[in-house]
Amino acid sequence: QVQLVESGGGLVQPGGSLRLSCTASGRIFSIYVMGWYRQAPGKQRELVAVTSNGDRTNYADSVKGRFTISRDNAKNTVYLQMNNLKPEDTAVYFCYTLDISGEFWGQGTQVTVSS
Repeated sequence: QVQLVESGGGLVQPGGSLRLSCTASGRIFSIYVMGWYRQAPGKQRELVAVTSNGDRTNYADSVKGRFTISRDNAKNTVYLQMNNLKPEDTAVYFCYTLDISGEFWGQGTQVTVSS
């Protein structure tokens, strides 16, 4: 099993910034993908940003130019730098990883963008 621990969520005003972190631990064999999804109240979970081996990244159109995903392979950690946050970014953000042993999810961290 792989465990994912997220941190960095909170309350921020529109236009502000937050940085999310997620560290994987446990029986890690070979991580192919790490990234972030989010789920707002009453909506389906959606992809925010993912990074795969070879430093390939994929972003949701709604966050391109504002969010940056990065990964520290030595620490099995993925980061999400979120700038120019908007009220519509309010959601629970979930860390995700695809390892050779399967898919794993974190518990989620709340991000609230409000004045």
